[in-house]
Amino acid sequence: MVREVFDSVAGKYDIMNDVMSLGIHRAWKKIFVTELGPHPDLRLLDLAGGTGDISFGWLRGGGGPAILSDINVSMLAVGRDRALSRGLVSGLNFVAVDAEAIPIADCSVDRVSIAFGLRNCTDKLQVLREARRVLRPGGRFLCLEFSRVQVAALAPVYDAWSFQVLPRMGAAIAGDRESYQYLAESIRMFPDQETLADMMREAGMERVSYQNLSGGIAAIHSGWRI
Repeated sequence: MVREVFDSVAGKYDIMNDVMSLGIHRAWKKIFVTELGPHPDLRLLDLAGGTGDISFGWLRGGGGPAILSDINVSMLAVGRDRALSRGLVSGLNFVAVDAEAIPIADCSVDRVSIAFGLRNCTDKLQVLREARRVLRPGGRFLCLEFSRVQVAALAPVYDAWSFQVLPRMGAAIAGDRESYQYLAESIRMFPDQETLADMMREAGMERVSYQNLSGGIAAIHSGWRI
């Protein structure tokens, strides 16, 4: 089902991200890439990398080789075309990957990122375990995801935006109301900040922490393999 949703929205995905977040997702991603700490000696695995924003930011920031991965080939195709148009192909590999069964050796990358993708994975704990497995000792996992709003006054406005406005915009802009209804619902079903932090610890990560963005509309979670 998730594959069908993203097949449907791939061509309009970047436009709809701007619409869904009023453009704020770009600022969130800049913070996220900075947290990743790009360095020429570090290798990144970008899970559910979709159209490439995180991998591109990593490379532009001076990061080492990156693997842009996604379970959805349509999304990867958009990412590949964007990389070509931006001259960012060098040092970037594209791989169709199920994040629950990553075809990469143990201890082989320095950073694992997943931005707005973990909520679409069926077995989230397995994804976290796999992320830890492929990290080298001293490596870091970072997740950027919609989370639980922490400002009470924002909650009703955010709910109305998510469940009333977004599906209508999906119908108008992408011709696909149902997919954007799913995206809104998937946000509400995602674990809150503390629950996700506990799941990361259960997966074996250490020094787990998180920071809220825009009042908890999104959050960045961090964990290390020590």
